[in-house]
Amino acid sequence: MDKFNVLIPGAGGPAGINTIKSLRLVSFKGKIISTDSNYLSAGFFLSDLYYVIPRYDNEFFIDNLLRIIKEQNIKVLMPSSGFDIYGYSDNYNLITDYGAIPIVSRREVLEICRDKLLSYQFLSNKFPFAFTTEYPEKIDTFPIIAKPRFGKGSNNIIVIENKLDLEFVMRKFENMIFQEYLPGTEYTVDVLSDLTEKPIMAIPRIRIDTKAGISVKGKIVRNSMIENLCKNTAATLGIRGPSCIQLKESNNGELKIIEINPRFGGGTIFTTLAGANFPAMLLELVSNNNLVIPEVTEITVLRYFEEIVLR
Repeated sequence: MDKFNVLIPGAGGPAGINTIKSLRLVSFKGKIISTDSNYLSAGFFLSDLYYVIPRYDNEFFIDNLLRIIKEQNIKVLMPSSGFDIYGYSDNYNLITDYGAIPIVSRREVLEICRDKLLSYQFLSNKFPFAFTTEYPEKIDTFPIIAKPRFGKGSNNIIVIENKLDLEFVMRKFENMIFQEYLPGTEYTVDVLSDLTEKPIMAIPRIRIDTKAGISVKGKIVRNSMIENLCKNTAATLGIRGPSCIQLKESNNGELKIIEINPRFGGGTIFTTLAGANFPAMLLELVSNNNLVIPEVTEITVLRYFEEIVLR
């Protein structure tokens, strides 16, 4: 692997930490520099250097970022936060002018994925996508799922059992969409696309247990149907770099897409430990090295908290 410096934004979140840990597992010779808006971000203390910078929507964000890129001779940026990706996409050309490559999709792709109703409208004619609507009366049976149209993680995802539940949700929340209830097995599929938006591989895992939307127990499985579905979905959207696609089974076992995240997921490390180190593979692509598609092992991974003591 070539030697150059990498910037990992979003060092306080699981996806950023997973990215750092994945690079530590290979013979990466460069420096890992991380950033976050919170000075108590765990990923800072797994990195070689770190910077506290403003959020992407702050007027001083881009100036701080470009300064770091220049000071630390950054060649690759791997945004992982569901917030940060917009700032890096919006400033893609400016960042590349400074000699760094932000591995992030085009803004129009990010918007399709961010808006769950738009995701359904864009993809449902071609792929099995859970029926999604602004109008709950269009779903004629309970239970149904209510979730924020522009939500992130598992916040305010509600199972509506009857009309009283529905009336409560309609009074209490705004910008909600409604989705058919899928009670079966849930999958997250990590997908890697190259820098020209061509999908390379997809690794499914069963979400055995989750906390706050993050998988804490998962099983890597190989399933060509799921893998091809998710690679084709990523290709249709035009995703660049990493993405994670969530699917669930209906009562009759039909698998349907429920959402797409065009970034590293909070469970990226599951795929790394199974043999497909997506962050390391992206660096090989940036270096124009011949990419070897790795063998992936079906494994079950259990996660637990680790502590960092500051003095």
